[in-house]
Amino acid sequence: MKILIAEFAVGTDIEPSLIPEGAVMLKTLSESFVRLGHEVYYPSAGTKICAGMALNSTAESFGQIIERKAQDCDAGLVIAPDWMLSDLNKLLEENTVNLGCSPESSACCADKLLCTEILKKAGIKAPQISKKPEKGKKYVTKPRFGCGAEATYLVTEFENNNEFIASEYIEGEHLSVSLIAGDKPLPLTVNRQFIEFGRKEGETGESEKKTSVSGIKYNGSMTPYRTLRREELYETAISTVKCLNCFGYVGVDIVLSDLPYVVDVNPRPTASLFGISRVMREEIGDLLLKNKFGGLPDSVCIEGEYCFSKDSLEELFGC
Repeated sequence: MKILIAEFAVGTDIEPSLIPEGAVMLKTLSESFVRLGHEVYYPSAGTKICAGMALNSTAESFGQIIERKAQDCDAGLVIAPDWMLSDLNKLLEENTVNLGCSPESSACCADKLLCTEILKKAGIKAPQISKKPEKGKKYVTKPRFGCGAEATYLVTEFENNNEFIASEYIEGEHLSVSLIAGDKPLPLTVNRQFIEFGRKEGETGESEKKTSVSGIKYNGSMTPYRTLRREELYETAISTVKCLNCFGYVGVDIVLSDLPYVVDVNPRPTASLFGISRVMREEIGDLLLKNKFGGLPDSVCIEGEYCFSKDSLEELFGC
């Protein structure tokens, strides 16, 4: 089969700091499909990986490359910031078989406010969205249509607006569940997320301002994370992807407290995939194809453990 994998950072070079993470995900997927005997094509604005064929691309031509090359491919997958994923998945679906989430599902996951409302209506625990701060409480603020931990802060004060949301801060373990969503969701692993809290740049000192602001940064993961509550986490992630009609590889971010709280849903491959590929006997490319065309197994075989930091990814995507 001919397979198109369109990863936004590599394909546009708009934000160089995102390229290491994007290139590692792209390389992991491409190598898997190539090992299975498939031809892989990917848009590139300069970064090259050692699997598949690069298609010269720019920020302006990225969508055009997807549209044009998809017509010549049997299947495709898009990895992009959540707020633009819906449009790009629509473009992909109009021209080939989409191995990822539908445009509609991608749009629901991208809207953090809407996503939280859907989860709560389905009885799935998620941090409460707050309209105004209360004294003595902590909140997490993030863009309503953001991606990952982008512009995410732990605060005690906030101003309500339409571009950002503020939710209650839940104390607990920062985890994620990676799974293949579809007619028969297949959990892959529970991952521990390395989350760093740091002072927001430009914040005044405590003696000048009685507010607390800490930046929240994702810096890699450990997979698998062994916990006695694994089945509880799997059940939460499966319920989440079902109520959001997700498809393909999905990462569900969870804070594990007295109960699992879903804090984000990533309707696309995530950085955890890099670690999973090191410990999973099955090929991720094979699972994605079987999820679409039939034959998905009931479980996967995980052997060993793998840790990585986001800061070290630049050393890992080269040839």
